[in-house]
Amino acid sequence: MKKVLKEFSDFLNQYNVVGLAVAIIIGGKLNQFVTSLVNDLLMPAIFQPVLTRLKLKSIEEIAWRGIFWGKVVSAAIDFVIVAFLVFLLVRALNKAAEKAKETLEKIEKVRKD
Repeated sequence: MKKVLKEFSDFLNQYNVVGLAVAIIIGGKLNQFVTSLVNDLLMPAIFQPVLTRLKLKSIEEIAWRGIFWGKVVSAAIDFVIVAFLVFLLVRALNKAAEKAKETLEKIEKVRKD
């Protein structure tokens, strides 16, 4: 039993399963937030005149010949916002990693001198 627990612990550490689980949970909540932002704030604010003229409550109800164009537009805007936020996050992480690398190089240089 100890061996199995040790292997399980190694598995969790090797593949950083806890970090992955946290990322999935945060990603899901971020997606939920952005979807609400798009559907409940941006779309009504931007497309309110069109929605009023078409007598619709939501952009997702816009359809033509069975194709729900409103859902496509909403999903596209949702995607762009999430992609941009991920870009900003990765950019910030890359800058932090670069600074950490520079700091380590400075420390190693000082140690050699």
